[in-house]
This record gives sequence, C-alpha cells and structure tokens, in this order.
Amino acid sequence: MSTPVRVVLADDQPAVRAGLVLILAGSPGIEVVGEAADGDEAVRLCREVRPDVAVLDVRMPRLDGIAATRAIVADRLADVLVLTTFDRDEYVFGALRAGAAGFLLKDTDAAGLVAAVRTVARGDGFIAPGVTRRLITAFAATAPGASGATRAALDTLTPRERDVLACLGLGLSNQQIADRLVLAESTTKTHVSRILAKLDLRSRVQAAILAQELGLPTRPQP
Repeated sequence: MSTPVRVVLADDQPAVRAGLVLILAGSPGIEVVGEAADGDEAVRLCREVRPDVAVLDVRMPRLDGIAATRAIVADRLADVLVLTTFDRDEYVFGALRAGAAGFLLKDTDAAGLVAAVRTVARGDGFIAPGVTRRLITAFAATAPGASGATRAALDTLTPRERDVLACLGLGLSNQQIADRLVLAESTTKTHVSRILAKLDLRSRVQAAILAQELGLPTRPQP
C-alpha cells in the first residue's frame, strides 16, 4: 500500500475549513494531519508534523497565507498549495513569489481540490485550469526582468536542463516533460531539482515564469 499524502490545512473560517477537511480526509490516499486557523499556527504545525502538502488560504489573521508560504518554503517544511478567490491578482503573484507550488480557486469542486493536492504532492506545480497562461504571462510582464546574475546562472545549466526549463515554461508536468524529452520521470525530477538549485528558485512555478521572461524556446528538442 502506498504512503498517504499528509496534509496540513489552514483557513480562518471554521465552516470552510471543516468542509475542506471533510473532502480531503474522505479521499483515498490523503490524510489530514493538522488544521490551523491562521498562518502562525500553520507554520507551527508544519514544523511539528512535516506534511507533504500545506493547503493555505491567502487571507488569514496574524500571519497571512503569503507570509506563511514564505516561511514554510524557506525551511522546506512542505510544498504549498494556496487557496484564492483570484479577485486580487497581487495575492496570487505574492504567493508565487513566496514559492508556492501552485494555487487553486476557492470555488473549485471537491474533485479539483483532491487532484490539486495529489499533483503538488507528486512534485508537480498546479495552477487553476483556465488561467495558467494568463497568470504566467501577466506575472512575467509585471515582474522585474531576470537579473544579470540569473542570466549568468542560466549558463551553468546543461543543454538538457535548459530543455527541461523550457518545458516548465510551457506548464508541463514532470510526466509530460519526460514524454516530450524521452526521459524517465525520475530523471526529469532530478533535472528540475538541479535547475531550482542552480537558479536559486523556490518552486517550479517560479522556474516557469523565469523561462517565459528569458524567452526560452517553446519547442524543446527531444
């Protein structure tokens, strides 16, 4: 039997939090190991139980979801999936800058929530369907251009790592990248980890944005 995906969930509205917990805890292969009503409590729980995924609401008291994401990612406590209404783009941009593995709209149905958690747990980024290209394009247009240091770091990537980075810019999953470049999925994951380390990035979503900013080829070579 495979190990269940361990989740910490944080939302300041008790009724919403209870509903989300009910959905996740009732899904095969997912275990809710902690609940939090604010960002401070979420970070503390992640330090204690080291979940696979932290699902965080953006707007919470004491410490909001963006600050909590930054703390959790900085200490490598968990991958973060941020919940948002997407009515304020700066919340989404802030979450991605903080290193979130992805974000999900709050009106997503139960199946979408479960799929997003499982996707993030696999090591893939997740951005709510229908807004992926819009989000990355808008973020790239408003974010500062890649620094000289980042462009210099890009030169440290191997040709295959550059291909993988270009695929990340297209929003492809690890399996899709592996299929396109004729690699094992485990090899793809290794390439992604090395890219993030070499470019000093916190998440694959940041890597995707950087690939867009740098104008990497949209058709990586197999």
